[in-house]
Amino acid sequence: MPVPVSVADRVVSGAERGVVDCLVTHHPRLPRDRMGHRLNDAGRWLIAEAVAHLYGVRISPRELARDEHRRWSVPELGLTASVAHCAAYSTVALVAGQTVGVDLQDHRDRPFAMQWLGALLGRPDGEPATMRDFAECEALIKASHIRKETFAGVRLPDWRPGWRPTNVGYLVRSTDLGDGLQLALATDAPAQVRWWWQPEPAARPVRTATPKLEPVA
Repeated sequence: MPVPVSVADRVVSGAERGVVDCLVTHHPRLPRDRMGHRLNDAGRWLIAEAVAHLYGVRISPRELARDEHRRWSVPELGLTASVAHCAAYSTVALVAGQTVGVDLQDHRDRPFAMQWLGALLGRPDGEPATMRDFAECEALIKASHIRKETFAGVRLPDWRPGWRPTNVGYLVRSTDLGDGLQLALATDAPAQVRWWWQPEPAARPVRTATPKLEPVA
């Protein structure tokens, strides 16, 4: 059972309470086994790499834990974490003292899924959900106790930049990264977001004012 972040004795140097570090990486070759299959533990590996790049601390993926709601944490460092990967990109969110969820979605054609989600969110007259809605819902599930099976009744507020409160005690925000990608974050308390961009997995992350994908050579 992971140690609750709120009572952790240690918070790793570089992390700040009330600040979400969100790293976006151009990462077309996620870890694969000797047969070329993508590893099931790619998420663990991506979180461990983000901790190393952002805070200078090497951890084993085995040091990550998950609670009863399947939320990631690094108990020894006082961090909670979330991870997503889509197309040629991955994203990891890290925070101390609160929960966090992150999701990344591309603009594939999903008419039936969008109609179903629109109805679940209470959209009028059969209006489908958007890919932004989809990403925010996934991030909310990752940050919270809510599961797909208990999502009925959740309502997303009208979009605007920055954090927006939902009707279930969590906040969401989202942005268009470009290249057809939507990134969404969710958390249980207001927080500053520090955005980081990494053009390749071995590169040093760079702070960015806005989370926009940079051209990749």
